[in-house]
Amino acid sequence: MHRKIIVTGGAGFIGSAVVRMLIRETPHEVCVVDKLTYAGNLDSLSPVSGDPRYRFEQVDICDRAGLDRVFADFKPDAVMHLAAESHVDRSIDGPGDFIRTNIVGTYTMLEAARKYFTSLDGAQKERFRFHHISTDEVYGDLEGPGDFFRETTPYAPSSPYSASKASSDHLVRAWRRTFGLPTIVTNCSNNYGPYHFPEKLIPLVILHALDGKPLPVYGTGAQIRDWLYVEDHARALIKVVTEGVPGETYNIGGHNEKKNIEVVETICRLLDELRPREDGKSYREQITFVADRPGHDLRYAIDAAKIGRELGWKPQETFESGIRKTVQWYLDNKDGWCRRVLDGSYQMERLGLGKGEGK
Repeated sequence: MHRKIIVTGGAGFIGSAVVRMLIRETPHEVCVVDKLTYAGNLDSLSPVSGDPRYRFEQVDICDRAGLDRVFADFKPDAVMHLAAESHVDRSIDGPGDFIRTNIVGTYTMLEAARKYFTSLDGAQKERFRFHHISTDEVYGDLEGPGDFFRETTPYAPSSPYSASKASSDHLVRAWRRTFGLPTIVTNCSNNYGPYHFPEKLIPLVILHALDGKPLPVYGTGAQIRDWLYVEDHARALIKVVTEGVPGETYNIGGHNEKKNIEVVETICRLLDELRPREDGKSYREQITFVADRPGHDLRYAIDAAKIGRELGWKPQETFESGIRKTVQWYLDNKDGWCRRVLDGSYQMERLGLGKGEGK
């Protein structure tokens, strides 16, 4: 079935992966809604930006009038709400932006969607979905090696970031129960892959290694994360928004638990193979252990059995295959996409691109 889908945060890392997949692999139309903050990059959408089924709107999700206009003009069948502040370190340094975007922005999106939803006829209402994309960090962390995050795990966020996402999850569920808005929530594990903004661990390590800089590892690097290749996540999200049941929550994980130090050492080993240092030494010599960040969760691990059982999704990439693809992509794009991000020139795209302009 052909659908018209709004993707908020569609110029970000996960959002752009969703948009590229929607345009390349489905018949759906897409309207990207993105404020274009530092993490929003139109270069990440350039592979599909010329497609007639793609549309871009530079709108802040806290701008109710702008959102009402987009809903009225585009007339979506679904919303995939990915727009969020997502970097834990930034949330510690400045929580205010996370409260505004993740909580107030989600509230504003819900209200705009609710107004639009009430204007639909019966068949259109049956088809409409509001899909809220969240994180496994809302659950806090795990202690025992046999423990996993499940859809029924109580929330226990540790950082301003995860607390703001937990709040947004609660708002989405409340709008379903109180107002009947057909919402779905997904919570995912750590994503990695192409087009990842280089403040995050994997792209930062790759680019620092190539530039001969120290590779910072928090504490001893013993923190464990479940790593999910971003295209596997995008595939899951599209399946949820088109086949998922309103009112349900689906956890999405990569079945790839790794210590942070293992991830860094794997990247070093791949770079030793694919782009050896001129002095013949291993990139591992650049690893530097730094003071741990406050409230750092020790272990995340997702039980993704429900989405596999009910929607037939499972990841296609192992960590070994996904990380090799990721390292190779950064090697291939270091002088293009990566350079434009690092020198800030990608932000020039927003000049002259006001609300409603451009496709």
